Amino acid sequence: MHDRERARGTRQEIAILVRVILDGQEVTEDPTEELHGLATTAGAQPFGSLVQRRAKPDIAYYLGSGKVEELQRLAEFHAADVVIFDNDLAPSQTRNLEKALGVKVLDRTELILDIFATHAQTAEARLAVELAQLEYSLPRLKRMWTHLSRIKMGVGMRGPGEKQLEVDRRLVEKRIHELKMELRQVEVRKERLVRSRSGRMTVSLVGYTNAGKSTLMNALTGAGVLAEDKLFATLDTRTRRWELPNWGPVLLSDTVGFIRDLPHHLIASFKATLEEANQADLLLHVADASSPAVLQQISSVYSVLHDLGIDEKDTLLILNKIDAENAASNLEALLTRYPHAVPISARTREGFENLHRVVSATLTRNFRHIIVETDIGNGRLLAFLAAHGDVISKQFTESTVTVHCRLPQKYVGAINPDTATVRDAPPPSLEGENLEDVA
Repeated sequence: MHDRERARGTRQEIAILVRVILDGQEVTEDPTEELHGLATTAGAQPFGSLVQRRAKPDIAYYLGSGKVEELQRLAEFHAADVVIFDNDLAPSQTRNLEKALGVKVLDRTELILDIFATHAQTAEARLAVELAQLEYSLPRLKRMWTHLSRIKMGVGMRGPGEKQLEVDRRLVEKRIHELKMELRQVEVRKERLVRSRSGRMTVSLVGYTNAGKSTLMNALTGAGVLAEDKLFATLDTRTRRWELPNWGPVLLSDTVGFIRDLPHHLIASFKATLEEANQADLLLHVADASSPAVLQQISSVYSVLHDLGIDEKDTLLILNKIDAENAASNLEALLTRYPHAVPISARTREGFENLHRVVSATLTRNFRHIIVETDIGNGRLLAFLAAHGDVISKQFTESTVTVHCRLPQKYVGAINPDTATVRDAPPPSLEGENLEDVA
């Protein structure tokens, strides 16, 4: 059976992939490789591609007119159902292309939104996706649908005579407002939940989609999180207990994967989902060392972290998949550029001992070793130190107690100077640890 017939038989839409590379954009050897992965994840079957380099997009078609004719012939040859652009198109450009090509046209943002809609499992993720879709769709109502509601006509049922598009637009704006209100409530609950864990050190996994974050979380915690070799396998944050060797329990969170040119609608909508990363004491930035586009992917993640306002957090770069076939050729260049990165394989657990060492040392930097002297009856302070820090020793006199403890820096300032004196203490030796070696 022909591949196209097989795609039809499984109800997969046949897709043509298009990418316009503008001046100043970096590209890998295969400019449509990522788009191919996105289209496949969305359930389409790519059968051809077209790439054009331009100084700036064409106002009418984004592509040049000659390339539009070439694309039309390519779509006809493959009997394509959809043409997918790896660029963001204006509503007018989409309409013009659909008219010229005679098939459905999707841009990069619409494709990503479709994938997120398919993969969203929790009510929180579904709300976020619906909001992002509606905000994307609002300026495109004329193309995407003509009836969200019907104005019933007839005696006693005549509407005010307004156009259907205006009714649709008001309905969408009303729904957007409702979703924002619901998501704000979710955000408040999420912030409260995350704050309730403030007595524990928290570590959050971030990184490009399909970098292996879920596989790493499973290996570290036995969480049983879904880990698939496809883009955006994880949309919902999960938090599990991680027994970090030579340290103790920390909370480890998995997050939605980032991607180049992640739609801003999605970043805003998934604010609640990303609250774990926002409140984390340490970010583990997981990168796929075997990807030919790994440098671009690392840069894209840092860009999204900047958009989220959390790029100033302590972050360790974890170079995953070093056991993969292409990793060796990338690793030397990566470590030259990022000398403090930690190479590992989440699949084989190679490099885990070093990962544990570096994470422990980095978390230790966020602590202060202090000596607290207070009244022996100050039970509230003693309970506070036990709940939020590690008590190393206590010395009692008839009226006072002196506590040597390791306390997170953020809690030191909470000790009331009127009821206790605080001074720095030399930390106990960290066996084999050299904190100066940690980025």
